[in-house]
Amino acid sequence: MPSGFFSDVPGIQVAHQSLGDTGCTVIVAPESATCAVDVRGGGPGTRETDLLEPHNTVSRVHAVCLSGGSAYGLAAADGVMRALEEHGIGFRVLEDTPGPIVPIVPAAVIFDLLVGDPAHRPTVADGYAAAQAALANPASCDSGSVGAGCGASAGVLRGGFGQSSQQIGSWMMSVGIVANPVGSVVDPDTGCLWADAKHKVDVEKFEKLVPLGTKLNTTIGVIATNAPLTKAQAKRVAMVGHDGIAIAVRPAHSPLDGDTLFCMSTAPEATGVSVAQLGQLCQAASVLVARALVDAVVKAQPNTQHPGAPVAYSEIALT
Repeated sequence: MPSGFFSDVPGIQVAHQSLGDTGCTVIVAPESATCAVDVRGGGPGTRETDLLEPHNTVSRVHAVCLSGGSAYGLAAADGVMRALEEHGIGFRVLEDTPGPIVPIVPAAVIFDLLVGDPAHRPTVADGYAAAQAALANPASCDSGSVGAGCGASAGVLRGGFGQSSQQIGSWMMSVGIVANPVGSVVDPDTGCLWADAKHKVDVEKFEKLVPLGTKLNTTIGVIATNAPLTKAQAKRVAMVGHDGIAIAVRPAHSPLDGDTLFCMSTAPEATGVSVAQLGQLCQAASVLVARALVDAVVKAQPNTQHPGAPVAYSEIALT
């Protein structure tokens, strides 16, 4: 079983707003974080990703919002901005002078509208509540059917929110991810999860499962570290992190997935790491993404409210 929590990285605070058939998860960096993003899926739903490119001016963000609700769920990021503004967290327009602040809050969403009421999706108020909770309580958050993972599906199984972390030298790295891929997390020949052969389903039961009526899906997440990455190095970590999706999901990055990974560095100064150190961090990112996807699927809870929803791993797991 994957171990570790997303909030193991100093300077990262996380909270969920769980709404039954949808929800949002907010990752706050109160002191800001260097951030980059890499989008591999063919159908992304995102906000404020262009500014994260290494050649663009803004280099640090104050939160990332992961949400259900398809494109409607991007509204949750407005609530995150409102909460951060109230706490005085944001980009100061006039340095060292009182004046307006602008919290920088990139966001990504998953398609979950076929689980429950399609008109029920995260709102500004939900993003606000999640951000307030993250700021008030920096303790570890739950995995499974919570937050943005409430309505997630992983192929024919139920998806969810997963996390994993690892010490790398003197730094920490952690991943928080919403598993909602079009592809399967299970090898149909063996019944084992692609990324973890210790977890296995009943192949006969698995073969009888019917997917939802659409292939609109997405895997989204954040790789966090306190290593002092530059913006370009954070971009490279995000890029290699997608290898973890390819390890855990087959196929990955399909035309109807919106696979999006952010990389946040909470180090106060983006002084950069050596090429060898960057290689170690990239390798860890791919492994942790795969582990977090396993964590999301294995800890997903059965959906008793919506009979037509995908079944949870626990319902067909071999023990």
